[in-house]
Amino acid sequence: MRIVVLDGFALNPGDLSWRPLEELGQCAIYDRTPPESVIETAAEAEILLTNKAPVSRESIERLTRLAYVGVLATGYDIVDIAAARQRRIVVTNVPNYGTPSVAQMVFAHLLNLTTRAADHARGVREGRWQQSGEWCYWDHPQVEIWGLTIGIIGFGRIGRAVAAIARAFGMKVLAFDTQPQAGPRDDVEWVDLDDIFRRSDVVSLHCPLTATNRHMVDRNRLSQMKRTAYLINTSRGPLVDEAALAEALRDGRIAGAGLDVLSAEPPAADNPLLIAPNCFLTPHIAWATQASRQRLLTTAVENVRAFLSGRPQNVVSPRHEK
Repeated sequence: MRIVVLDGFALNPGDLSWRPLEELGQCAIYDRTPPESVIETAAEAEILLTNKAPVSRESIERLTRLAYVGVLATGYDIVDIAAARQRRIVVTNVPNYGTPSVAQMVFAHLLNLTTRAADHARGVREGRWQQSGEWCYWDHPQVEIWGLTIGIIGFGRIGRAVAAIARAFGMKVLAFDTQPQAGPRDDVEWVDLDDIFRRSDVVSLHCPLTATNRHMVDRNRLSQMKRTAYLINTSRGPLVDEAALAEALRDGRIAGAGLDVLSAEPPAADNPLLIAPNCFLTPHIAWATQASRQRLLTTAVENVRAFLSGRPQNVVSPRHEK
């Protein structure tokens, strides 16, 4: 089998091993493939792995040997699924690999927002502690999260992991999901979106991007939030109207935001969040701990192995419709 990896660098910049994949066939691994080069790079591929390099309808139609596309991520909108179905090409993804790491990033942002640890560490290096003449000093108020309310939008695996950590910190948990779990839970209060934004001290986004929730966090939603509240997004950038969020931060309508995802990545130089006050941006790295990437690579290889054995797993586009 001819296996081609279109963009393996983000998953494995050199600290993991491709050997388990290479044992499954003739393997060509590229760090990056621009969209216009996908067809040329994958010309002989029977098995194609991609993270962000798009596999379009044109690519699927012209890659005549292609039988399988493995997405090196959970979201698979990078592949034209309808075209794959028409060609009876199996498409798989890698669910669940990043749950602990993404949940960890939520609290990295929350703890930074409430303690401004990075700012205070920088202040010590810059001599502000020494200049203060005090045995302790702070440039920003310290906020205790014990007893605060976190509103979680999207209560899948990551949302539930965030809820568990929040409860360990002594937080109250509100949750909203378009498909809420059946039955009551003593540790979570199910509410509607308006209640999430009105009642939460922290709003954390954990839902997929759909046609109906783009810019879900808009001026109206932001105006419902407490002035002392924080917004955290480790899910999908376009869930947030970035201009509206920058405006809310400038006007002090919310206390701060921590974002690991943006509508365009990397951001354009004129993205207003780059200069918005009390806004902390990380470069889409919540998924990228070594442990998380190892789980992703291991599952991706298992997906290929399962396909070769005739028992594909984690299928998002089957070869034969039921």
